[in-house]
Amino acid sequence: MTYAKTQDGVNIFYKDWGSHDAQPIVFHHGWPLSADDWDNQMMFFLAQGYRVVAIDRRGHGRSDQVSDGHDMDHYAADVDAVVKSLDLQNAIHIGHSTGGGQVARYVAKYGQPQGRVAKAVLISSVPPLMVKTENNPEGTPVSVFDEFRKSLAANRSQFYFDVASGPFYGFNRSGADVSQGTITNWWRQGMMGSAKAHYEGIKAFSETDQTEDLNALTVPVLVMQGDDDQVVPYKNAALLQNKLIKNNELKIYEGFPHGMHTSHADVINKDILAFIKK
Repeated sequence: MTYAKTQDGVNIFYKDWGSHDAQPIVFHHGWPLSADDWDNQMMFFLAQGYRVVAIDRRGHGRSDQVSDGHDMDHYAADVDAVVKSLDLQNAIHIGHSTGGGQVARYVAKYGQPQGRVAKAVLISSVPPLMVKTENNPEGTPVSVFDEFRKSLAANRSQFYFDVASGPFYGFNRSGADVSQGTITNWWRQGMMGSAKAHYEGIKAFSETDQTEDLNALTVPVLVMQGDDDQVVPYKNAALLQNKLIKNNELKIYEGFPHGMHTSHADVINKDILAFIKK
């Protein structure tokens, strides 16, 4: 397996497929998943002639299950370690959910200053801030995330099954086309990772204010989200991203769920490809 080592000695797993002469696309997964969540996109964009790279976040998938560093700053620094080890240039960074926050922090802090980034795509992404605060009155109450932590600590396996079979893909909606394989694959990826990393990651994705990250982005950004996202409410995510990012294109998908890159991969892949080719 292939790894890059971070400055604090953590081994970060990555997949790297395709010609090294091709333009690279780097995929950043959501919580609590792994690079495997991008299998559909990896195969699609590889067939389109791109070099495709996907990273397991620290404590997730096959990366080291370290005790510390489960925050957005470390996530972004870990991406930088992988990008530098592969010397990726003119890259497109695509993030889903927590991975979208990771993309925003990486591009703002590392990718843009180093001149390594061509474009970015945020899918159902958490920025600017999920949790409800005095300055973010439309956010999600912290009690919701406290319940996440409680459920994870009590019975992580059942909690992950409930998320995947319920709100994540909209399988709890009447008439939903439920895929048992998709549910099992979500559960499998989650259970590969560290319970501690996932527990502490809840604070990272819900309480990190990334307003300044979004303000700092100057590369073209595609913002994508479904209006039936039951995990990250789109009015407090994509619509605010659209206001804060200087150079962005916004796409809202009627009836699409949080995990729309899987449930509606044919639509999402086509739209990402069109954005990349502009």
